[in-house]
This record gives sequence, C-alpha cells and structure tokens, in this order.
Amino acid sequence: MHAVGHMCTSVSLKLALWRRAVILFVSLLLFVLPARADRALVIDIDGPIGPAMADHVTRGFEEAAKRNADLIIIRIDTPGGLVSSTRDIIKTILAADRPVVGYVAPSGARAASAGAYILLACHVAVMAPGTNVGSATPVMMGGMPGSPAPGEGAEKQADHPDMMDKVLNDARAYMRSLAEMRGRPAEPAERFVSEADNLTASEAFERGVIDLVARDMRDMMKKLEGREVTVDQSAQLLATDLLTVETLDRSWREDFLAFITNPNIAYLLLMVGVYGLIIEFSNPGLGAPGIVGGVCLIIGLYALQMLPVNYAGLALMALGLGLMIAEAFVPAFGALGIGGVASFVIGSIMLIDSDIPEFSLSPLLIGTVSLLTAGLFLFVLTFAVRAWRRPAVSGNDALVGDMVEVLSWTGGTGTVRAHGEVWSARGPEGAKPGDHLTVHAIEGLTLDLGSPKESNAKEASADD
Repeated sequence: MHAVGHMCTSVSLKLALWRRAVILFVSLLLFVLPARADRALVIDIDGPIGPAMADHVTRGFEEAAKRNADLIIIRIDTPGGLVSSTRDIIKTILAADRPVVGYVAPSGARAASAGAYILLACHVAVMAPGTNVGSATPVMMGGMPGSPAPGEGAEKQADHPDMMDKVLNDARAYMRSLAEMRGRPAEPAERFVSEADNLTASEAFERGVIDLVARDMRDMMKKLEGREVTVDQSAQLLATDLLTVETLDRSWREDFLAFITNPNIAYLLLMVGVYGLIIEFSNPGLGAPGIVGGVCLIIGLYALQMLPVNYAGLALMALGLGLMIAEAFVPAFGALGIGGVASFVIGSIMLIDSDIPEFSLSPLLIGTVSLLTAGLFLFVLTFAVRAWRRPAVSGNDALVGDMVEVLSWTGGTGTVRAHGEVWSARGPEGAKPGDHLTVHAIEGLTLDLGSPKESNAKEASADD
C-alpha cells in the first residue's frame, strides 16, 4: 500500500510538471507571436478630393499596416475632385495587402465623379440607403489649349472633338477596367462616364455596381461576415462581425494642407503677399510687411500649384497689379489704373478653373478684394494728382505769397526779413520798419513787395 501511494504521488508530480511546462510554452508562444489586431480602420473621404485628401488616405493605409488592421473601410461622401489626387488614391487601394471596403455613408452622402471611381476600385462596394453614385464624366479645364470652358454643353464641346474624345475614352476605359477587376458589370459603370448616369443605392445594387446596401457601420460589418474577396490574387474570407472599428483622425499637416488649398484661402494668401511686398518696396526698412508678404506669397503659390489654376487668369492678375503700380509713377491720367483694375478682376474670375463648387472662388471674395484694390489705386492716384497740381514748395519760389517784415525802408527800397534771412526788397514808398508786406515776385536776389494795404487786407482775410 505504501509503494502504491508513493507511485501515485510520483505520477501526480510528473503531471503537474508537464502541465506547468505546457502553460509556460503556450505563454512564450503567445508572447512571441503577434496578437491578432481584430480591428477595422475607417478612413474618411468627406469633401472635395485634393492633395490633402490623397495624403490622408495614403497615411491611413500606412497606419493600417502598423496597427495590423484586418480591414480598411473608406467612408465616402464627396462631390468629386482633382484627377491626379483621385488616381493617387486608387493606386493606393489597388496596391493594398488587405481587404478594402468602400462605403458611401451616411444617408444623404454621395460618391460623385471621382468618388465613383474610388468606390469601384475597392474590393467590396457598399452604400447606405438614401445615397447616390455616378456623374463621373470628366470636365475639361478651360485653361487647356483648345478645350471648351467648364459648363459648356455638348454642342460647344463638339467643337473640340479630338481633345474630348481622348479624355472621355480614357475615363471610360479606366472605369471599365476597375469594374472588371472587381468582378462587377462594366456597362452600368461605364455609363457613369459616357452619360453622366446617377444611381441610387438600391438601383446600384440591382445592377451589380455595388455589392451590399447597409444601414450603418454595424449592419455592414454583419453583412460582410463570411464574404470571400480576392487580395493579392489569393482568396480571403472576411471575419468582420466582431471587429473593433477605429476611425483615423487627420494629422495637423493634413489639416494645414487642406486649409491652404482652399481656393479662397490661397487667393487671400496671394493678395496679402503681393501687397506686403509692395508696401515694403515703397517704404524700405519696415521689415514686417516684407517678411509677412514673402511668407504668404510663397505659401499661396505652393497652394495654387496643387489646384486647377488657369494660368491665363494668373497672368491677367499680375498684369493688373503691374498696371496699377505703374499708374502711380506714370502720368497716364487713370488709363493704366482703370485697365489694371479691369485686368485684375477678370483674372480673379478666371483664376480657379473647376466646375466643383468647393474648388471655386467666392464671387463675394473676388468683389471685395477687387473693390479694395480699386480703392487703393484711387487713393494713390488722388494723392499723385494733388502733388502734381501743388505749386513748388522749395527754393526761392516758396517765398511768393508769404508775408515778410520790413527792417529798414527808404524811398521804396530797403531790407526785409523772410524765413529768417535778410533780403533786399522794393515796394511801396509809404512802408516803414515793422510793416508786414506780401511777396509778389522775386527778381534775382530782390523781392518785389505789395503795398501795406494789400498786405493788411490779406492778413485780415487769413484771420477770418
């Protein structure tokens, strides 16, 4: 009995040791192996698509890799944007090493123009009820040689068949390739471009343009559960029902870039820069206007090169400012200034070339800046005209019309004090020392003076 008890104790001890070894091994294994992220990262495209938005999306994909996120969700609500920025975003989506879901939400949102391309580029396309997608026809920029102005109809655009055909064919092929790549029908997607077609969420789902309709984020995650997608040519089953959803916040750099690439802000920065430099050049040594103007001008030009700028408009603005500055130095009687104001206003209207309201200059801002510019020009011109009409106020001619005091006088000639100096003078015979006479003219170094009565009358008029 004692031997049996000893054997049982030994077996129990060995089992306990094995159990501890297994627990230790599993703990080490869990420590060495990376933990599952079990999270989805949401990247918002919630406005016009420009360089700042493209940077935000690119950083979002990098952040998803750092956090080892299982899923990337691009939440879309955009009126469209710049072609270059849109293509940058799509390249990032197509190169992703994890599933990407495009979700047009919340209700009332839209994936218009550039947003339609982005939605179809995602592995899974989802829309919330009450949203729409489409209107992806490219709009030709008025600043491009040989192209119609924004907003012209098909009749006007037909005048430029070569350029329009090239652009439309490229856009149709791009949209078709995105749809085919994700296994969606190409024909309804291509109509977004060729006919500027628009579809509601239910219509897009019926035609196979999108994969799901989901009320909200949680509803979408449940419907994505178990769905198969192809990522890097390999099939993956989505396990989304229990994922934690995290939203990527914008960085300060992206906020700053979005701020300065607002066309109205870029326009104001440009104006502050120009006027700051003008003030500095007019009054050398002030320092502050030159520094502020230089910084604002550089930032404004940096922002403009990211926007759809019509360089003819920019040239007209520069010409207008040059003409108004020249008016202050050339006696053109307002001709240069009026032409400068007209050139500046027309250039401001033409400056930003886009049919997207978010990328257009405010007419109120253009009118305000133009009025201020015209007011400044009139202010400078008024002072220039006054200075031109004013008689000379330096040299001997400045004495004409002044009152002088008689020091000594005999027979119509004598000496007088004028501006602290003693002058020879001739004038009325009845003058006497202490009288104040008016200088009528200067002949050589002799002053020609008026009579005491005239001088007294002038002095009394001045007193009145």
